[in-house]
Amino acid sequence: MTGTSSERRTARTARTAGQNAETNDETNTGRAAEEKARGGGDRATSSNADHRTRVTVLVALAANLVIAVAKAVGGLFAGSPALLSEAAHSVADSLNEVFLLAALRRSRRPADARHPFGYGKERFFWSLLAAVGIFVMGGCFSFFQGVEALRSGADEKLSGYVTGLVVLGVAFLAEGASLLRALHQVRKQGGGLAGLRDPALRTVVAEDGTAVLGVTLAAIGMALHMVTGQVVWEASASLAIGALLVYVAYRLGREARDQLIGEAADPETGARIRALLDAQPEIDSVEALFTMKMGLDAALVAARVDLMPGLDSERVEEVAVRIKRSIAATVTEADQIFLDVTDRGAREAAESPAATGERGGA
Repeated sequence: MTGTSSERRTARTARTAGQNAETNDETNTGRAAEEKARGGGDRATSSNADHRTRVTVLVALAANLVIAVAKAVGGLFAGSPALLSEAAHSVADSLNEVFLLAALRRSRRPADARHPFGYGKERFFWSLLAAVGIFVMGGCFSFFQGVEALRSGADEKLSGYVTGLVVLGVAFLAEGASLLRALHQVRKQGGGLAGLRDPALRTVVAEDGTAVLGVTLAAIGMALHMVTGQVVWEASASLAIGALLVYVAYRLGREARDQLIGEAADPETGARIRALLDAQPEIDSVEALFTMKMGLDAALVAARVDLMPGLDSERVEEVAVRIKRSIAATVTEADQIFLDVTDRGAREAAESPAATGERGGA
């Protein structure tokens, strides 16, 4: 009888273990399917956004190439420094669009052994090169043209003025159409700062907006030169265009630099992650929370937490896995999540380099 009872208990235990294993497998399979579906949806959304941005960049590239040729021919024919400055501006914008197309293609490459966090930051790198192009090819050449006009003067015929103003009118329409296309995409992606979070789209908007304003300044300078006969007006327009380009290049370059050197995720994202961690019953305190943008829609999350006492190792592992999945489900851009569970007291951790941000922290 004893052996039979032991066998029955053993059988029941085996059946229970098997049922638990099946349940866990079903749960894990369901979670994996949910995560796969969510990841697939995020990738599809990102792919659609990239396609729209690529079309916007191609429209801007086509407009700038045509306008650059027209401005250069018109500037040489009219001998206009302001028009030549605008030609340099359009050439710089065309090269920058090539950089942005490279950013869109290369930043979506999958992670590999050499780059385990992916290539998302290439988007920021090529945007930085575009800013440098605006500064060197656009701003510096415009300053040169303005100074050269003041030094040597310029004598234009009426036909030169007419040619220059016609070219600027065509350029205004083309640049305006490209700007409207870019602003339309910004509105479709949420408008305001949310719609401008893509550095490629932000660069196109800045370039086209600057181009429209630059064409307006060049036209005003040429018109005043034609009326007064004083080249200082057109030279001043060229210098103003140069200053405008330098300012835009500085703003775009500063934003790309911040993202390249490890900018934290948006404060709202960090607050959502901290609130989620604070809401977990097993967490006694959140000692440190760090985030870093790894691309347009990817972020790294690292948290150091102090758990409630009395949890065994299996329970700790279960809690850690559940918290990571909760963060991934709540914050879609959380691509890489690292959770460090420590037994140190909250006060000791609060004074540590990792929590205070001092150099040398773990």
